[in-house]
Amino acid sequence: MKARIQNLAALLPDAIQHLQALAQATEHAGVPAQTLALAHLRASQINGCGVCVDMGFRFKKPEETMERLFAVSAWRDTPYFTDAERAALALTEAVTRLSDRSDPVPDDVWNEAKRHYNESQLAALILNISMTNVWNRLNVSTRQIAGEWAKSPEAKKWIDKAQSASRS
Repeated sequence: MKARIQNLAALLPDAIQHLQALAQATEHAGVPAQTLALAHLRASQINGCGVCVDMGFRFKKPEETMERLFAVSAWRDTPYFTDAERAALALTEAVTRLSDRSDPVPDDVWNEAKRHYNESQLAALILNISMTNVWNRLNVSTRQIAGEWAKSPEAKKWIDKAQSASRS
């Protein structure tokens, strides 16, 4: 496997910095980090983004279990997720698969999500899902290789920054 171009973070660091800032805005609205990570993983699975699926496992939260991560693609048929997480995963699938239905985000999906999340949290979920779809499209269209970015200097900076933020 070979990427079509190098990682976009190396080519357009200003753009990537703004995308990362937008994604980070979702982390402060009260949606559990585990839920945001599950939504990220599910959208990435749907879009076939090996880089983001790899990152979902590689950078998993310490409190997350491998059992749940392995079951995300079968979330409807496994007992590992809360009702709120299920609502977030259903919303993730709807927002990611916009062209699959005449009503892309049906009322039943929206209302179930609304039952578990307030408006700020819903905004964060939708932004998180949307940003994941952006990252997926960037990685898939340029054929980025799973695991390669994790070895890069950009990844080291990102990991160090994320670890510093989680300590404070």
